[in-house]
Amino acid sequence: MEDNKLRRSSFLWRWAGALLLPLALICLFEWLHTNQDFMSAWVFGWMAPFEQFLGRLTGLVPFSVGEVLLILFLLFCLIWLIRAVVLLVRNRRILPFLRRLCALGAVFLWIWAGVCWLWNAAYYVPSFAQRAGLETEPYSVETLASVTEFFAQNAAQLSAQMTRDEQGHFSENREACFDRGVDIYENLAREFPCLAMESVEAKPLLCSKLQSLLGFTGIYSPITGEANVNVDAPLCLLPATIAHEMSHQRMVALEDEANFVGIAACITSDDPVFQYSGYLMGLIHLCNALYSVDAERWYAIADQYFTPELSTDWNDNNSYWAQRSSQVEETASELYDTFLKGNDQQLGIRSYGACVDLLVTYFS
Repeated sequence: MEDNKLRRSSFLWRWAGALLLPLALICLFEWLHTNQDFMSAWVFGWMAPFEQFLGRLTGLVPFSVGEVLLILFLLFCLIWLIRAVVLLVRNRRILPFLRRLCALGAVFLWIWAGVCWLWNAAYYVPSFAQRAGLETEPYSVETLASVTEFFAQNAAQLSAQMTRDEQGHFSENREACFDRGVDIYENLAREFPCLAMESVEAKPLLCSKLQSLLGFTGIYSPITGEANVNVDAPLCLLPATIAHEMSHQRMVALEDEANFVGIAACITSDDPVFQYSGYLMGLIHLCNALYSVDAERWYAIADQYFTPELSTDWNDNNSYWAQRSSQVEETASELYDTFLKGNDQQLGIRSYGACVDLLVTYFS
């Protein structure tokens, strides 16, 4: 009888620890996340060094450890649920079934606690623009058009220097882009020391086609410190995407800022392939903004500067994503939009377009 009580007491303590401890960590985060000084001390004193160490550690293997862990976790969840349902049908006992569901729920609570403390915290520190002293101000359509023209001119000049196949499509070596990506932040980090760190090579995603269906070009894994990139998307924007994901390793959390930092790192690098990809990605953002306020000026810039090579890359990117537009992508975008807004990013997924302000500020 005494043994049964001890076992029951031990069981309750284990469940209390499994459920209450992650809940306590989540509640603690919700309580402290508005304290910017505390969040800054945590992110830059502990979180960033820890994730950068993990990135160097996982960088010893050529594949994405974060992606493999995610696949294994999803398989584990599926097997766990199937087993729980089979045992419920076989034994017709509801209590063990509920325990198994609670155990799975505890795992998700621990994961969310980890996401809060290993990534969401970065949303509540001074932004990159604040750390770098880049203050955006209102600007005219003429200024926007001038910067757009600057990007179009440079993209056009570089487009003819890129390696292309017989049909004229961008065909630089993919593996070489990953190899050379570790050096592209050297110049920008000298200008903005807050970006300085020992670079870790980005990694291709095994499930890149799935990423495209979801509408994503890459993902940063905070639990492994890895910058993961969709290699099924058009190759011409791969270098800029590598730079974007590597910005997250430098604790640039906001997507609009990560876009700007990735573009600026490419353009200020000494690598023509990354320069071209950066100008091309920046041009896409700037043209989208300019077209919405002065379509005629946008068409004039396109007519004047778009070379056959630049037009080919532009059309390849547009057609690729147009073919993959679906309800799945819209749902994924809505979920990510909810996630961003849940972390006080009020622009949500539209914040990807806000990098135009930083581009105009920096390049005008």
